Amino acid sequence: MNVTSTYQEVSPTEPIIAVRGVSKWFGSVVALNDVSLNIHPGLTGLLGPNGAGKTTLLHLISGQTKCSDGEVTVFGQQVRNNYQLYHRIGFLSEHETVYPFYTGRQFVEFAGKLNGLDSLASAVDHAIERVGLVDVQNRSLGTYSRGMRQRMRLAATLVHDPEVLILDEPLSGTDPRQRVEFQDLIVRLAGEGKTILISSHILEEVEAVAGRILLLMSGKLAAAGNFRAIRAKLDEQAYKVRIVTDAPRVMAAALVQTDAVESVSIGADGDIVVLSHNVAALMKSVPRLAQEHKIRLTRVEPLDDSLESIFSYIVER
Repeated sequence: MNVTSTYQEVSPTEPIIAVRGVSKWFGSVVALNDVSLNIHPGLTGLLGPNGAGKTTLLHLISGQTKCSDGEVTVFGQQVRNNYQLYHRIGFLSEHETVYPFYTGRQFVEFAGKLNGLDSLASAVDHAIERVGLVDVQNRSLGTYSRGMRQRMRLAATLVHDPEVLILDEPLSGTDPRQRVEFQDLIVRLAGEGKTILISSHILEEVEAVAGRILLLMSGKLAAAGNFRAIRAKLDEQAYKVRIVTDAPRVMAAALVQTDAVESVSIGADGDIVVLSHNVAALMKSVPRLAQEHKIRLTRVEPLDDSLESIFSYIVER
């Protein structure tokens, strides 16, 4: 999809993180194109499909790479090569960078040494306690579950007590229980006054924790605001819902007669795709129609839970 306009976010107060007209390209590949946004204390979600430019933006904000154009400031300072400022920032990468033979405590100690901490032992104790892993801190990381490793990685990110936390896809690969535990933890950290930017390509993950959401698409900021405001914009558009039954033609004929349905198509595999402006009404109609016509439902799922579909509705063309 081509994006032909750039969303500009305006905030009334001084932001902790300010991105001003930032572009980043790698050879002929444009990763970010004239992005401007503000990030304030609390928890901000950064959403976008794979390849949208999320990780590139996070690397620019954390000073790991430089802008091709524009500028990024944190606490009003240029972030690139500002080593004093780095001590105020914690970065959790998307990729699981741990040594499996290290114990959890050794891993956090290593991070503390890299940050030049004087009171290393007490800082490590505090960080591990905050993520709730005191009981397993002397076990090797290779024996941890995915969720436990993510929390211990967060402890290493927190060991120098940064004011800004940048978390790149921290919930990737976690199960539902682990996801809730991690979400609860970062909500508590945001409540302490930290500025947290968390990226994800899954809408429901960000919805659960973030008061503000930034949406990236094709290297541009497509929209920004709270979840309700973004959903309100989505509600103006039609949604696609996939329905799988043992009698697709009978169900399709019945669906066409309902007010909630704009159009119905049947794929080669027999799946029904319904276009609807009123998904809530559609979801009530489907089981009723199945019961009336003695149809067995196998699956009903909104295809628009995919961010790829969501962005096609949000981005102005």
